[in-house]
Amino acid sequence: MRQPSRVRQDSGIGVVDKVVSILAATAQEPLALAELVEATGLPRATAHRLAVALETHRLLARDPDGRFVPGQRIAELATALPDPLILAAGPVLSWVRDECGESAQLYRSDGYERICVAAAERATGLRTTVPLSSRLPLTAGSAAQVFAAWRTDAGLLRLLETAQFTARTLAEVRRRGWAQSIAQREPGVASVSAPVRSADGAGGTVVAALSISGPIERLGRNPGRRCGPLLILGSARITEALA
Repeated sequence: MRQPSRVRQDSGIGVVDKVVSILAATAQEPLALAELVEATGLPRATAHRLAVALETHRLLARDPDGRFVPGQRIAELATALPDPLILAAGPVLSWVRDECGESAQLYRSDGYERICVAAAERATGLRTTVPLSSRLPLTAGSAAQVFAAWRTDAGLLRLLETAQFTARTLAEVRRRGWAQSIAQREPGVASVSAPVRSADGAGGTVVAALSISGPIERLGRNPGRRCGPLLILGSARITEALA
């Protein structure tokens, strides 16, 4: 027998609690009306009336067998939610930019690429601009080194076949906690990056790379010495904000 998945009636608004119980039940598996009644503990007429109303608003839909399933509107609302990582990184990107005097970026990895998901650009003077949503390969650049350094799947070997860095480089990145690149991805450009971890602490999964980039003549040939520790601190601040 299916166990009722009733939402606690503690909101003070009974109809909301009933609607939430229906949405929660159908999120677990497609449900015919009788199964929905059993899962929620609601009277049949109430469950039917509310489910049909939710269907009208596209919060529920029907599968080919006529069972209730989550509607497309649920996905649309979910995609409209602010990204916690980007929200947490915003103030840190501005701080890193101001402290280092260079444009700052936040990258996520996607397969064998990295995507720029947020940035704080240097306001004046020569600067390197990475447009939002830009996709860059994981074969070159300090952010690429960060993602590769903490990559544990079989794809790492394939990546190293064409990368501008070596396994020895990645071991050094893991040891010191930051990576640097000198004209590795683009002539005349240097960068420094540090890993941003999930909120479960230093052992957490690397979820992003916090970076700065600028012309070599301004950053020098060893930019990590000056900006590496600052990027580690910035990354820790993002992790704290995520927690």
